[in-house]
This record gives sequence, structure tokens and C-alpha cells, in this order.
Amino acid sequence: MVRNPNGREGLFGVKIGYKDASGFTMSETYDQVLVPAKGRAKLRVAVVSVPVDEIERCEVDPRATAVR
Repeated sequence: MVRNPNGREGLFGVKIGYKDASGFTMSETYDQVLVPAKGRAKLRVAVVSVPVDEIERCEVDPRATAVR
């Protein structure tokens, strides 16, 4: 979930790291989501670069970067 505390709609970039059981980052994704003013938006991503059953956890950058 990406939240936008600003008074106008914004495009935000989200970075997600996919880690295996040992903590190794197997893959990373970056995507953008449009979030309304003072609102929130969900971002769904497809993981295609690594087998899903090898992912132990995902780490999402806690701060989405405003793109515009």
C-alpha cells in the first residue's frame, strides 16, 4: 500500500527486493503507482525472474519516491 499525504495526485516509485532463506537478494523490481491526493493505492507486481517457491521474504523500501 502506497500512501500519499500530499494535497495533489502523485506518481510514486516502489522498489521491492526478493530474498531467499539465507537473506540473499535474488531479484529486485521497481514499479510506479499513481496515488490520489491524501489517498492510497495498492501495487501488485509479478515476480517472473525467480521461482516463487524460492522466495523466503520480500523487502519493500519503506519510502516510495515521488516521480512526479
